[in-house]
Amino acid sequence: MHKGYGKSLKDRILPQDFYARDAKEVAIDLLGKILVRRYGRRFLKVKIVETEAYYGHDDPASRAYQGKITRISKVMYEEPGITLIYMVHGGWLMNIVTGKKGEAQAVLIRAGEPIGGIDLMKKFRKKDNLKDLTTGPAKLTEALKITKEHHMIKVFDYNSPVFVIEGESDFEVCSSGRIGVKRDLPEPLRFYIKGNEFVSKIKF
Repeated sequence: MHKGYGKSLKDRILPQDFYARDAKEVAIDLLGKILVRRYGRRFLKVKIVETEAYYGHDDPASRAYQGKITRISKVMYEEPGITLIYMVHGGWLMNIVTGKKGEAQAVLIRAGEPIGGIDLMKKFRKKDNLKDLTTGPAKLTEALKITKEHHMIKVFDYNSPVFVIEGESDFEVCSSGRIGVKRDLPEPLRFYIKGNEFVSKIKF
């Protein structure tokens, strides 16, 4: 069911404490929440339908594996609720840092369901097919015009150009191994809303 119906976007924003938890918990709980991109006077909105959790030293798929410190991985050690934006194969990927400061954790936003500002998403993606707008991490950032300019911003701050608000919870959560990972952890860390047509069509 939907939470906060009738409340303003500002009143529905998720607090920083939401992200100050284990990456797996946050990845699951982000499903159904609404990712909002402020673009001028418009608000582009997608319901988060697919996520992946990443850790640090012991996670071979992580940028912070074996304690490696790079320009990207060092952000995973920062305060929870800030964005980590980096490019892979020519596309920007949006992650949100989780856990306590000093730990290396983050959640990748893999896919979303467009629910607001769809005309602009089609313009930014140069696509008319609704199902091709946000069904992958790089597609999603292109549709929302999220780039390196949105690196290390606070998604729990209404004044940020990107933030996350309450959504819905009436669905079943499924899990699998993470996508495109050569060496994965034994525990499935990819989560998605069962039956949602905007989940990326890989590795069900």
